[in-house]
Amino acid sequence: MRSERLVRDSVKEIKEYVPGKSIEEIALKYSLDPEKIIKLGSNENPLGPSPLAVEAIRVKAGKVHLYPPSDALELRSALSDFTGYPQNNIVVSGNGMDGILDTMMRLFMSPGAETVIPIPTFSYYEIATLANGGKPVFVKRDKDFEINHREILAAVNSKTRMIFLCSPNNPSGNLIGEEMVRKILDNTGAIVFIDEAYVDFAENSLSGLVKEHENLIVGRTFSKALGLAGMRLGYAIVPDWLSRDYMKVMTPFSVDVLSIAAGIAALGDAKYIKKSIETIKKGREQLADGLEPLCRVYPSQANFMMIDVAPRTAAGVCEKLLRMGIIVRDCTSFRGADDSLIRITAGTREQNKKVIAAMEMIL
Repeated sequence: MRSERLVRDSVKEIKEYVPGKSIEEIALKYSLDPEKIIKLGSNENPLGPSPLAVEAIRVKAGKVHLYPPSDALELRSALSDFTGYPQNNIVVSGNGMDGILDTMMRLFMSPGAETVIPIPTFSYYEIATLANGGKPVFVKRDKDFEINHREILAAVNSKTRMIFLCSPNNPSGNLIGEEMVRKILDNTGAIVFIDEAYVDFAENSLSGLVKEHENLIVGRTFSKALGLAGMRLGYAIVPDWLSRDYMKVMTPFSVDVLSIAAGIAALGDAKYIKKSIETIKKGREQLADGLEPLCRVYPSQANFMMIDVAPRTAAGVCEKLLRMGIIVRDCTSFRGADDSLIRITAGTREQNKKVIAAMEMIL
């Protein structure tokens, strides 16, 4: 008997996660100078990390021979100050939003259980469901990528454990209205997980609903406005009853010493956070103004814009951009997305200017 036969059948159904292309990969493939490549395909912070976070990492580097505190209490305390929620309502992960999702799956999923996923959206919800023996149930968003609470609730049954809502949604960038979420929460006992990875750039958050609903979890990340994508830090705002059980199944010492130090420093760098948010909002406006005469641009509350280049294909346009040293995201890999959709991270003013100029040449 070959050992590979021991792999669970549900794992064989998983499509590999498709990350944004790296600078090194594109430099090698197209013989380009890596210093001149613009990477706007992974929704990273164009300003780089907080200087305070970098210094905190340097200072703490001599302590990496020691295990971190298992409860990451100091980080959770800083998050409590940052969010206004008590420490008991905050849980953390050392693998970004994905780590939060994986731990929640340990809590709630079992073989044969289901999740409801409005598509197109972040693909890891599907991956995490299948990896834990569950079945993802997909609900198609409308032409403007909005959800309908009736369609979501119609997909819920006795096997449903979690409903995933991304707000602002990745890759479309639109928010979900509070009234819509309330209708879902009030009419199901399933866990509703709202992914607010991009909420710092948005007009409003849905986290306040955690105080009213015991079946709501709001996930957040340090990867965007806080500029720590490489540290892989995530956290969630949860109802009172959940944090103790979360700690039981959380991977021990999952948040490392350097990440804790960097996270605390980044949370305390108000000047950096303000500049990050202002840079993205100005960048969104710049991209929209420059691209709207060329193609359809969807309104966004995130740190990216989604565009439709039909009748051209996203693959064709992205290939031309790559040859010009510009990395954006072909959305074809998002389940339920058309083959003409492209996601572009808002960059610095100069980066955005080069993207617009390149798109003018192509389109």
